[in-house]
Amino acid sequence: MKRRDFITLLGGAAAWPLTARAQQPALSVIGFLAEGTPDSEPGALPAFHQGLREIGYVEGRNVQVDYRWSGEQRDLLD
Repeated sequence: MKRRDFITLLGGAAAWPLTARAQQPALSVIGFLAEGTPDSEPGALPAFHQGLREIGYVEGRNVQVDYRWSGEQRDLLD
């Protein structure tokens, strides 16, 4: 193997992890808007996560979820 071919091969092998990482798809973002607080609705999040799993989404792997709760301020949901 010629020296130039070896250097080209070595450089390509070193750059491969960078290009593989750069081609990762961006996470989808879903907004979760609910009344009350997480403590006042203990079944809401497990049911939501189960529904996501049923359609192929796993939080942190292929989807990001932004959670917002209105607390006692129902007018925030209008």
